[in-house]
Amino acid sequence: MRQVVLDTETTGLEVEQQHRIIEIGCVELFNRRLTGRVFHRYLNPERDIDAGAQEVHGITREQLRQEPKFAEIAAEFIEFVDGAELIIHNAPFDVAFLEAELQRLTPPTAKLAQRCRVLDTLGLARRMHPGQRNNLDALCKRYAVDNTHREYHGALLDARILAEVYLAMTGGQAHLTLGTQSDGRAQSERRDAAAAARRGVGRQIRVVLANETELELHAQALTRLDKASGGKTVWRIQ
Repeated sequence: MRQVVLDTETTGLEVEQQHRIIEIGCVELFNRRLTGRVFHRYLNPERDIDAGAQEVHGITREQLRQEPKFAEIAAEFIEFVDGAELIIHNAPFDVAFLEAELQRLTPPTAKLAQRCRVLDTLGLARRMHPGQRNNLDALCKRYAVDNTHREYHGALLDARILAEVYLAMTGGQAHLTLGTQSDGRAQSERRDAAAAARRGVGRQIRVVLANETELELHAQALTRLDKASGGKTVWRIQ
């Protein structure tokens, strides 16, 4: 199955106030493994960036003046995500901004929801960990995913981190840098450990014997059962 882990950075929080996307970051997974394919673009939003948003991602409008507009990279973006399942943290936010950008095109293109399935990892995390913090930093801590290099939010960096978190949440595969050889060795070691566990290798089974009082109480209970069943008790020890 082909999946694309996606994140965006924007000029502000409200798509209804014509805020725009300034960065898109995507990493591709195929059958739960990184393929090495990424899509990453900075975009000229043609408007100012809110101070609060700039504090989060650290990107200024001046840095984006020479970057392409969304319309210039739209075809490449659509080709990258088309037909994939999108993995997005707080998906309604990013999808709303992407849909708004797609509808600004001339002519407007088909909606993202018609091209892709969408999995919201925030909703998934809330179902798995109700009542707990489920932002990306909290999930990194919960699943031991290293995010110490994350000083600012960045679309591609956050997409890479989310890919690792998603795999840890859904299957325990949290290390994305394993090569074929080491991955095969790890699978072999897991199989050997599971087989040893089934055979009881390395385990000492503690046997707790009933004392005389417990044996007497058990015998009395069996007698009562024997009478109630008309002598049909089958598990009394002769």
